[in-house]
Amino acid sequence: MQLGNNLLYYLVLIPISRLPFPVLYFLSNLLFYLFYHVFRYRKKVVIQNIEKSFPGKSPEQQKEIVKAFYRHFCDLTLESLKVFTISEKDVKERMVFKNPELVNYYFNKGQSLILAGGHYNNWELFAVAVDGAIHHQAIGIYSPLTSPYFDSKMRMTRSKYGLRMIPVRRVKEVFEAEKNNLTMTIFGSDQSPSDPLKCYWTTFLNQDTGVHFGAEKYAREYNYPVFYGRITKVLRGYYSFEFVEICDQPRQTDHGEITEKITRLLEKDIMEKPPYWLWSHKRWKLKRPADHQLIKSMGFERK
Repeated sequence: MQLGNNLLYYLVLIPISRLPFPVLYFLSNLLFYLFYHVFRYRKKVVIQNIEKSFPGKSPEQQKEIVKAFYRHFCDLTLESLKVFTISEKDVKERMVFKNPELVNYYFNKGQSLILAGGHYNNWELFAVAVDGAIHHQAIGIYSPLTSPYFDSKMRMTRSKYGLRMIPVRRVKEVFEAEKNNLTMTIFGSDQSPSDPLKCYWTTFLNQDTGVHFGAEKYAREYNYPVFYGRITKVLRGYYSFEFVEICDQPRQTDHGEITEKITRLLEKDIMEKPPYWLWSHKRWKLKRPADHQLIKSMGFERK
C-alpha cells in the first residue's frame, strides 16, 4: 500500500502539479468531457442538489448550472493538485486578500478571531494563502482523510506557508492551549454534520438543513469576534478574498444568530454564482429529528 501511494504521489500527482497553468487548463477541458459526459461523476447527486436548491429555475437553467459546475470542478481539481508545488509568489498573485486590515485591527487589540466559510470557489488556494495575509496565527480545523498517507500529504501542503492544521477531535484542546496567543481559527460551515442532534437546524438553499454549530459555540465560549470569508472568482485561476464581520461581541447574541448570519451569507454567494459551490457533496443526508430541541443536551440551549 505504501509503495502504491508513493508511486501515485511522486510519479503522477507531483508531475501534474508541476505543469504550467495553461497546460493544466487544457487537461481540465479534457477532464470535463470525461467527468460530465463519460463517467458522469456523481451526476445524480449534483442534479438532485441543484433541482432542490433552485426550484424556481427552468430545467434548462438548472442544466446550465450543472454544466458550469462541472467545468469549475475540473478547474478546481487541477488547481488543487497545483497547490502541492505552487510557489508563495504565485499564491499571493492568485489569491488576493482585499481587506486584511479588518482582522489585523483585532490583532492590534490583542483579540483572537474565528473565521467561518464554505466550500465555495478555491478553498485549497485560500488555505495556503491565508496565514501570509494576516497577523494572527491561522489555524484550520479539518476532518482527517481515511488514508493516513494522503492525510499527511494534505496537511503538509496546506500548512507549508504557515497555516496550522488541527483535526476536529482536538478543537477544544487547541482552543484552551492557544487562549493566550493571537489566533484566527477557521471553520468550514457547510459540510454535513454526522449527528442530527449535535447541529443547528435551519433552512439553506430551500431545504431543511443541519449546520455545524462549532464556530458559534467557540465564539460565544471564548468571546472571539467572528468573520465570514468570501472567495470570489476573478478569472480562471485567480481569486479574491474578503473578510465580512459577523459580530464583535458574540456573548451578546441570541442562540443561532451567528450561525444564521454565516449561513445566509454563504447562501447569498451561492445564489448569485451557483456553479462555484461543491454540488457533488451529499449535503442533505441528515433529517431533522422529531424533537430537535434535544440540542439543549449539548449545552446549546436557546435563550
